[in-house]
Amino acid sequence: SIAEVKVLDVQKRRIPNKHYVYIIKVSWSNGATEVIYRRYSKFFDLQMQMLDKFPMEGGQKDPKQRIIPFLPGKILFRRSHIRDVAVKRLIPIDEGLMVPITVSLFAPQALIQLPPYISQCEEVLQFFETRPDDLTPPKE
Repeated sequence: SIAEVKVLDVQKRRIPNKHYVYIIKVSWSNGATEVIYRRYSKFFDLQMQMLDKFPMEGGQKDPKQRIIPFLPGKILFRRSHIRDVAVKRLIPIDEGLMVPITVSLFAPQALIQLPPYISQCEEVLQFFETRPDDLTPPKE
């Protein structure tokens, strides 16, 4: 199971096209620690999976009952603002990881602090698993 998640930084990538990834340190209950890289869109996709799987916890019937963190959707912006947006998202993503969210932020730490039937479900575990691109990130 996941013990802790910490967003360390944001990194610009140019392969296969220009985008930003968040550098995330994942600590597992067995003592293993890995560094993974995820795009903002992957956080959003995870949120959507969680809302589909746990509609009550997602606040579909009663928004006040929502315990699944919230992440705003895609933002359209001019080229010069791309890094600014990525960096501004860094703090909300990281804070969301650390605090159970009842406000409007989605973060991995907040997610893993939810009840185990949510925090240790297959979708969450798969999201934080190390992938081949995490072990050998594209070279610039």
